[in-house]
Amino acid sequence: MSKSISDIINLFLAQIEFENRFSAHTLKAYKSDLEQFLRFCNDYEKFDLNKIDIKFVKKFLISQSENNLEKSSISRKLASIRGLFKFAFNNEHLETNYISFIKSPKVGRKLPEIISKNEFELLEKSLEKEKNIDKTLDLELIKVIFELLYGCSLRVSEACNLKKNSLNIKENTIRLIGKGNKMRIVPFGEKSKIVIENYLSSDRSINTEGYLLHTKEGNKIYTRLVHRIVKKYLSEVTDISKKSPHILRHSSATHMLDNGASLNTIKEILGHSDLSTTQIYTQVSIERLKEVYKKSHPKS
Repeated sequence: MSKSISDIINLFLAQIEFENRFSAHTLKAYKSDLEQFLRFCNDYEKFDLNKIDIKFVKKFLISQSENNLEKSSISRKLASIRGLFKFAFNNEHLETNYISFIKSPKVGRKLPEIISKNEFELLEKSLEKEKNIDKTLDLELIKVIFELLYGCSLRVSEACNLKKNSLNIKENTIRLIGKGNKMRIVPFGEKSKIVIENYLSSDRSINTEGYLLHTKEGNKIYTRLVHRIVKKYLSEVTDISKKSPHILRHSSATHMLDNGASLNTIKEILGHSDLSTTQIYTQVSIERLKEVYKKSHPKS
């Protein structure tokens, strides 16, 4: 007896979680996409994956477009369905995998917003004068959060999960496990070192799990709190629409490129698996040059 679509989805999700070790964020996206596709199949009484053809999958994608879903989201849903069908075919739950022939919709890639070096310097100065600190936090903690996100180009999840024993103060490096369970070494400069050392010397709380970032009570810092902190202080120095931790990572990469760092170096520091992901920063720099030209050149 052939397995139901629901059963195959559960088997597929188990594989990408436990064998492929996809991140919790990616797993959540796959689960959401496939549950939505399952509901669509049930609405049309499609209970067997072998009964689903290219036309039906396209019908599902068109329904998403009619609901004003962005092309990037539709493309992601198609990728989730492709993954399911490939898994089903490889594990002999599917006779023929026609879905692999469906082309993804063309997606225009949005350039990431960034803050300028001057704005980050203003942020640092505002922190020096800061007095309105949450009672569970301290100023040195807030400073080191910004230093890890901008000075070390870390993802917010990487910063929150960083252990003290991952720091090598003598060699100015951080060893961490990033996206896709990949280990990398991230260097940091002397200015970042001072901020990190000041935080470590001011740390009087007990954190039994060894996390670097934690509250005065020793509780691990969580991503939502970092988002709130970053949004609060970025709002004081910039009017960009999105004020998230990832903006600091984008800004760090762009500023490194502006100052002559190679794409391969930035790729290694950021922990990108593919150079094409890093190349978006060359476009950011070009757009910034155009903007400066328009504002300052007499022939613009």
